[in-house]
Amino acid sequence: MDIMPTEIADDSASTQDYLQKASSKSSVAVKRPGHSGPVVDPISAFYIFAIINVLAALYAPIQDCDEVFNYWEPTHYLNRRYGLQTWEYSPEYSIRSWLYIVIHAIVGKFGSLFSTKKSFEFYFIRVMLALTCSFCQSRLFATISKVLNPRIANWFMLVMLFSPGMFHASAAYLPSSFSMYTTMLGMTSFMDWRGGSKTHIGIMWFGIGGIIGWPFSAALIGPFLVEELILASITRDVEIVRRLVDGVVRSGIALQVAVDTFFYHKLVFVPWRIISYNIFSGAGRGPDIFGTEPFDFYIRNLLLNFNVWFILALCAGPLLVLQYVLRLEPSTRFTLMRSAFFVSPFYMWLAIFSAQAHKEERFMYPAYPFLGLNAAIALHSILGYVGNANPKKLMGMIPAKLKFAVVLASVVLAIDIGVLRTLGVVSAYRAPLQIYSALQQSDTARNGGVVCLGKEWYRFPSSYFLPNGMHAKFIRSAFNGLLPGEFNEAKVGFGIFAGTWLIPPGMNDQNLPDPGKYVWSLKLCAEMTLIRGSSTYPTAPIWWIHTSLLRTSHSSNRITFLMSKFGNNCGVADFWIRRTRASSVDSSGCRKSHGFLRGIGGTGEIIA
Repeated sequence: MDIMPTEIADDSASTQDYLQKASSKSSVAVKRPGHSGPVVDPISAFYIFAIINVLAALYAPIQDCDEVFNYWEPTHYLNRRYGLQTWEYSPEYSIRSWLYIVIHAIVGKFGSLFSTKKSFEFYFIRVMLALTCSFCQSRLFATISKVLNPRIANWFMLVMLFSPGMFHASAAYLPSSFSMYTTMLGMTSFMDWRGGSKTHIGIMWFGIGGIIGWPFSAALIGPFLVEELILASITRDVEIVRRLVDGVVRSGIALQVAVDTFFYHKLVFVPWRIISYNIFSGAGRGPDIFGTEPFDFYIRNLLLNFNVWFILALCAGPLLVLQYVLRLEPSTRFTLMRSAFFVSPFYMWLAIFSAQAHKEERFMYPAYPFLGLNAAIALHSILGYVGNANPKKLMGMIPAKLKFAVVLASVVLAIDIGVLRTLGVVSAYRAPLQIYSALQQSDTARNGGVVCLGKEWYRFPSSYFLPNGMHAKFIRSAFNGLLPGEFNEAKVGFGIFAGTWLIPPGMNDQNLPDPGKYVWSLKLCAEMTLIRGSSTYPTAPIWWIHTSLLRTSHSSNRITFLMSKFGNNCGVADFWIRRTRASSVDSSGCRKSHGFLRGIGGTGEIIA
């Protein structure tokens, strides 16, 4: 009764054989005769991953306002010389690395050679992120296929392709996504011992993810390092010290310090400042002031984003232990240990972050590859048990066609749930990436102008969707925290990128509101039309639409179309221009004002 991957449970490896392999790092496991090569070759895998990831780059909504204000806006500042600035980029606090921004700004600058549209630059960066993710996925896919089993690799591919979580993480401009890429490359190095030790390469990749990306992601290397140290102590391998130092040196610490020192005009090690603020900042500071969630937040979130695959990922460890305890497959303590190091990082990550009060979906991104691997191993193990044809065993008595039908239906159901959720999120929450295109044809756009953001400021898709010279500003709303300011645009006498080192006014690390972040006179937004939900919908939000949308003989139809593009609910909307009532439009057909509200996926205000 085989419920464990046969390549992980080495039939023939004795303790001495395993130690010999571990010390020489020549192989991980002995495959049974008759195993074919991968059903999908690595090049084909890259193209398959690329198709889904590029679709995500083109259509996925921005899930997190941090992505806009902490990464897209600084990139816009480097390439366009203006943009919104969060307190994290103030030299007083400097807890965001400019190296991560510079890498993407260079990519965006190259993309601008092909089009003058800023939105093209935005999507060019996104597509490059998608292709980078595809490369990392295909590398890990190939390693799983060679080291474990081609079938496990194929299941891993299925999890990566049809999970809503990976759809959004693959092309997100976030350090946690970047760390997810480097995690896959680090896993590849630690899992594949063939051709000699790759410890230093694995440390390098996890180090790059922690130094350039997100410092906490480096914790995922823990189980692999424990394995290395255990084997080094058994085999008395003194070279482990050299490999550890080599990997750390390659991780980009010197480059990160040099780049951030250049931009902040002071010596700063950003990864430590991030760790210090999040762990040692004290009362009134730290991540908890930005919101807390219950212990089961990630369980519910991962069920939404990975459905059945998340449940399988949780089962991987128990299945390995069950096989060893019940002797369902011949194995040694050492092969069990090797298997445990493959599956344990996901449990470790989930436990650590579930224990934190402040939780966000993106914090799980670095562990997504481990989730996919665990799910693939668990499913392969279960199928090995279900596929048992021995008539003396319970599973052998069940007709093969019936077993196949049940397995196929389960897998198809998991895929369908994932695809439907992905389509639902894209159709219901993508409006912010579309509605700003109307500004490109307005008079105000040609003259610079200002776009004012209200309660729904966090859905703003970045200055890349505004015409050249147009700035985003904020009006007072129900939000009572610290809003972003603007990078200083001083040029003469301050050198290049002065906004990165000049201390902006009104910043703090306690999320306290600053009145200076608001536009107190609506004259700056005079070229806007105020749209308010009628008394039929007393909780309807305030909407701001640029007056250029009204400058046609069919203005009501244009507004109505915008408001109904993504929904199918009824509603009535009243229109004001410069706070002077202009007209009232009945949204007939039950596809009007509330539909647009649903289109942006929330309530509140937006100015477009």
